[in-house]
Parts: sequence; C-alpha cells; structure tokens
Amino acid sequence: MERPDPQAILALVPFAVTLGIELLEADPDQVRGRLAWTAERTTTAGVMHGGALMALADTCGGVCAYLNLPDGAQGTATIESKTNFLRPVLSGAATALAHPLHKGRTLIVVETEITRDDGKLAAKVTQTQVFH
Repeated sequence: MERPDPQAILALVPFAVTLGIELLEADPDQVRGRLAWTAERTTTAGVMHGGALMALADTCGGVCAYLNLPDGAQGTATIESKTNFLRPVLSGAATALAHPLHKGRTLIVVETEITRDDGKLAAKVTQTQVFH
C-alpha cells in the first residue's frame, strides 16, 4: 500500500492549515504533527493556548481515524475528547503523536501525546471518533 501524502491529507482540513499545523507523518498506525509556538497562539505569560494544543491533537487524531476508515465509511467526527495538560509550551513547538488504541466497526479511540522540544510531555489527549 502506498503511504499517504501528509500534505494532501492536511489540505482536506482547512482549519488546521489556517492554524499553521504541519503534518509530518501520516499512516494508519501513527500520525505526527507539529505546531510552532508564536505569540499569536498564546495566553497569559507566553503559554501556548490550550485550544491550540487541542486543535493540534484533534487534527492528528482525526487524520489517524480517517486513515483507519472501515469499508463503506466515508469520514469521521470527534464525539468525545479528553485532554490532560501537564506542562506549558513556552517556546519552540508542540509535536503531537497520535495512534489508535481501539479500532471498531463504528468507532475508533485515538490517543495523542503532545511533547515540547525538550521531549517532555505537555499534554495527553484521548478521543473517540465515529465513522460515518
């Protein structure tokens, strides 16, 4: 099977493009994306906004779900998402690594870890996506 082109997949998600999310790797077992720290993406004290981190995780999780579509399904939608913020992102970039925890006939559960440039875990996200 030919490996999907991450840029072609990202083009299907205009919101992610607008935010500046980069898709670095995309296959059914692992999706990796990146979002650079900029002043425009922060809240108080220069901390990258939690919504920006959640958008990064949702984008990578959604791409992972899309790459695992069962026969007959055409898309996915996030129906549940839980985020634990563990450390602030104050500079550099946030890198997300998403992988499936469970692939069912109608649902997929994806776990995404977001790390800082120093390798420390900034957030952990678990989301459920429904196939449609």
